[in-house]
Amino acid sequence: MSTENALLTILIDRINNDTLVLPTLPDVAVKVRQAADDPEVNLMQMADVISHDPALSARMIKVANSAFLGRTVKVNTLNQAVTRIGLRQIKNIATAMAMEQLFVSNNKLIKTYMDKAWQKTLKVACQAITTMEFYLREHKHTSLNRDTITLASLVFNIGVLPILTEAERHPEVFANPSFLAHAIQKLAGKIGGAIMREWGFTEDFIEVAENWANPNYRPEQDSYVDFIRVGAILEGILQVSDKTASLEVYEQKGVVRSVDIFTSDEYHEILEDVKTMFA
Repeated sequence: MSTENALLTILIDRINNDTLVLPTLPDVAVKVRQAADDPEVNLMQMADVISHDPALSARMIKVANSAFLGRTVKVNTLNQAVTRIGLRQIKNIATAMAMEQLFVSNNKLIKTYMDKAWQKTLKVACQAITTMEFYLREHKHTSLNRDTITLASLVFNIGVLPILTEAERHPEVFANPSFLAHAIQKLAGKIGGAIMREWGFTEDFIEVAENWANPNYRPEQDSYVDFIRVGAILEGILQVSDKTASLEVYEQKGVVRSVDIFTSDEYHEILEDVKTMFA
């Protein structure tokens, strides 16, 4: 057995034995989620929790002022931003914004992978959120919502992190581009599901992390997985032989009214608005 295969076996064994070191949710995200789950919390208290992280505070103000939220009057304070966004949305948006803190490394090659993984995540997220906007116009009574797709599209690829972290610990073998690509393809979904469970996320997020890249997983009902896949296809991250034919599957399913929306001016205008939230 080659050294790479041996290390891949070690990774699989650690997953199966629940001994693989999983990333921890950033502290500020934990505090925001705990506060949001408190039925007694108010907007001022939530703003106080967020204010302890200056970077997150700045991002919240930016989100509140984004064209995506359709507001022309700018807010200047965190209290105003939290009031505009609302408690229901704050929980997932704050968690999503904190995700970037996890994609860091001291190893040059691994840092490159981390940066690329995060940039791919953002691209897919913007496409998925934009597609959801069009979907919600056609499906007024769906249980799918903007808040969940915002977070789901920023954690869908979270399973790559432990693989890259392990590569950083053993760069002499793990930090090999071909091995990393193989390990990520083989293991990222299973690891991603494990992370979502460890963090106490709901089944929607577990489903996305585990199955977005699994060609054999085809949810019968409209699912957040569908929107992640659409975004990944549009960005060329989910490799398909025929992009148009692959997108037409979602037209037939009713996720999009027509694949023509992806080339429309309106779609690209909304896409650009969504991107301002993450710029």
